[in-house]
Amino acid sequence: MQDPQWYEGPLASFDTETTGVDVERDRIVSAALLLQPAPGAPVERLTWLADPGVPIPDGARAVHGITDERVRAHGRPPRQVTAEIADALAAQARAGVPLVVMNAPYDLTLLDRELRRHHQSTLAARLAGAELLVVDPRVLDKHVDRYRRGRRTLTDLCAHYGVVLEGAHDAGADALAAMQLVRVLGERHRAALGRFSPAELHLRQTVWHAAQARGLQDWFDRSGAHEQVDRSWPLRPAA
Repeated sequence: MQDPQWYEGPLASFDTETTGVDVERDRIVSAALLLQPAPGAPVERLTWLADPGVPIPDGARAVHGITDERVRAHGRPPRQVTAEIADALAAQARAGVPLVVMNAPYDLTLLDRELRRHHQSTLAARLAGAELLVVDPRVLDKHVDRYRRGRRTLTDLCAHYGVVLEGAHDAGADALAAMQLVRVLGERHRAALGRFSPAELHLRQTVWHAAQARGLQDWFDRSGAHEQVDRSWPLRPAA
C-alpha cells in the first residue's frame, strides 16, 4: 500500500488576529492552533486571547471584532500567550507535523517580533533546533495556477477551491479553512505537489515564494510604484 501523501496525513494550522498589519510594530490579539490527524478526523483546537497592552485600532477591530474591553476582561498577558504559542509550534516541529500558515511571513514574523519584545528571544531560539515544516496555501496556489487573475486572500482562495469559510477573521475559523484548503490543493494538484515530503515542500516553497516576489517587484517597478517586496519566506529577517 502506498504511503499517504503529506496532505492526507496529520496537519497543524496556525493563524493570528492582530492590532494591525505591521509585523515590526503590531501585536497579537488572538491566535489559534488546530491539529487534525487525517482528512475528516476531529480537530483539536488550542486558542489564545491576549491583552496586547496597547489600544486596538478601529481598523483592526472592524476586521476581527475584538475590543479593548474584551481583551482587558478576558485576555492574558502577552508574555504568557506568546510563550505558549511558541511552545505549541515547537511541539509540532519536533513531531514533524506540517504547519499550515496562510501568508506565513506575516503571522510567523509577527510572532517572532513579539517573542523578541516580551522574551528577548526569537522564534528560532524557542524552536530549539527543531524546524517548522510550513505549508502556505498562498504560495502553493500561486505556483500551481500562476496566471489566474484576481486576488488571493484566504476568502478568495476558499471561494475558488470550494472550501467553506465560516466566520472569517476569527483565528480558529481562518486556521480551519486554511487547513482544509491545503488538503484540497494537494489533492487537486497531486502531480505538482504530492510527490514532495513535507521537508522538500518547505524548501520548494522558499524558492517559489522568492520567484513570486521577484515577479511582483518587477511589476511594481514597471508601473512606477515604490513598493518593496520582501522575498523571505516563511519568516522575514529582523532589521
